[in-house]
Amino acid sequence: MTSLIHSLVSKVAIVALIGACALGASAQENARALDLDALLKQLEEGKFSQSQQNQAREQDFIAQRSEQDRVLRETIEARDAMLRTSELLETNFEENEFKLADLNGALDNRLGSLKELFGVLQQVAGDTKNKFYNSAISAQIPDRANFLDEMAQSMGSSSKLASIEEIERVWFEVQREMTESGKVTRFNTEVVEAGGQKVNKTVTRVGPFALVADGKYLEFNGVTGNVSELVRQPAERFLTSISELEASNGELVRFGLDPTGGSILGLLVQAPSLKERVEQGGLVGYIILVVGAIGLLLAIERLISLSIIRTKVNRQLKSSTFKDTNPLGRIMQVRDKYPHADTESLELHLTEAILGEVPKLSRFLTIIKIISVVAPLMGLLGTVTGMINTFQAITLFGTGDPKLMAGGISQALVTTVLGLVVAIPMTLLYAILNTRSKNVVYILQEQASGVIAERAEKQTQLSKAN
Repeated sequence: MTSLIHSLVSKVAIVALIGACALGASAQENARALDLDALLKQLEEGKFSQSQQNQAREQDFIAQRSEQDRVLRETIEARDAMLRTSELLETNFEENEFKLADLNGALDNRLGSLKELFGVLQQVAGDTKNKFYNSAISAQIPDRANFLDEMAQSMGSSSKLASIEEIERVWFEVQREMTESGKVTRFNTEVVEAGGQKVNKTVTRVGPFALVADGKYLEFNGVTGNVSELVRQPAERFLTSISELEASNGELVRFGLDPTGGSILGLLVQAPSLKERVEQGGLVGYIILVVGAIGLLLAIERLISLSIIRTKVNRQLKSSTFKDTNPLGRIMQVRDKYPHADTESLELHLTEAILGEVPKLSRFLTIIKIISVVAPLMGLLGTVTGMINTFQAITLFGTGDPKLMAGGISQALVTTVLGLVVAIPMTLLYAILNTRSKNVVYILQEQASGVIAERAEKQTQLSKAN
């Protein structure tokens, strides 16, 4: 027993020391050691205090456990209630599905052919909407396609049935399109000019085919609803018909319209003009034109000069007074210059005079002939150059895009055409000028031969008289 007490006392002392370390400040203040009775008393007081704390904690735990049990019971009851509600909703959903299937079947049976009617109506509304977007009539009567677009989308997405008013509206819009297609009317609207300015103008509409104003063709953009001038206008003969249409007061006039809705007109305005075609020929094309212009000027000069010379020669043939303002007069003056020369000497002098007149009559003819020969060769040069560019484009980019090859091919064809356009007139002009020049030379030779024959006869008569 004593040993047990000592052991217990030892353990109590250890616990007291640990508590003393925990208290910190109180252990440091009591410098001296406690005796066994005080230590035992302190231990009893600490055990009692700890027992009270444990009881309080146990009471709190029991209270919290009761609260948690209550919350658990309420949660289980809520879950069971929701499960019962879910089962009830599933049952109602299945019953509604059966009812809905029966109602849809009854609706299909009652609709009958009307269902096909609504399908056709939806298709007609969609097709008519696209037609209205591109129709020139929408420039005068806007927002027609919005109703059809909304109706087609609502019938397609929600299977909504069209009302009588909507069906009649579709019929009305289609009928109005047909009626307006046969009219030529005028109305005021804003027009976007080629420079970008918006100007209010009086526009003339020819059915759904054309819009014109101030002598120019217009185009209607169904997406933006704008009316704008064509940046490039077609040929002048079509613009003349616009002026006649705008100036008319109801009488019939000739007018060029596009029944395809703008496709043909778009191709017409894209066609290059004469200036653009010449520009496609490039440097070689310009050289051909310059050479052709030089040849044409020389040909005109020769044509005028030879005409004047031929007129003067014809007058000289009718006159007995020889003038040095024309070749024939100068030839005849050679005869008077050598009145006593024999026949052979006179013939030599006349031949010399004629040979002196020939260069003046055939001046520039050789250049014109050379131009007529060189022009096709230059065109061939441009053709070869253009084909080289085409093959280079094919090598770099392949044959997928024809526009890459169009430039080289256009240059090749345009230079060939320009060469022929220059060569053919130059050849004809050379032939005409050469013929006129030779005709004058033939007259000079004829008159010279007559002079020689006359001189020979006189000499023969003199020799016989002697």
